[in-house]
Amino acid sequence: MKILSSIWFNASLEAHAFLGEDLLRRQRVLIEKTYLEEAEVWVACVDGAPVGFIGLLGAFIGGLFVDPSAQGQGIGRALVAHARARKGELSLEVYAENVRACAFYRRLGFSETERRVRDDNDLPHENIRMSLDASPTPR
Repeated sequence: MKILSSIWFNASLEAHAFLGEDLLRRQRVLIEKTYLEEAEVWVACVDGAPVGFIGLLGAFIGGLFVDPSAQGQGIGRALVAHARARKGELSLEVYAENVRACAFYRRLGFSETERRVRDDNDLPHENIRMSLDASPTPR
């Protein structure tokens, strides 16, 4: 679990810097003690070492994180394809401020279904709900 929370933390420092390091450190404890235990987690490895993971809550992607040193190699795309093969239709929420992730999900065929102006911590960070139907993944 520690290696997955490390991947989560390092990726979050880049993708969610707007949340601040203190909040991310507090969230890391929840990731380790609750989230990773409750989710269906699939791990991507390179040369036997974990480099990314996807956490599913049913067909909802609770988190998709790839270590910054391994990003851009198709790992996130492969994890989403794996989840889609298992679950069919998928949904997720992403911070609007995480422009890179929003673009990534749109490239995979996700479309926006709704927005909310506050995040799960009731902070003023807009969240975008997105979904992907069960048809084959675009290449």
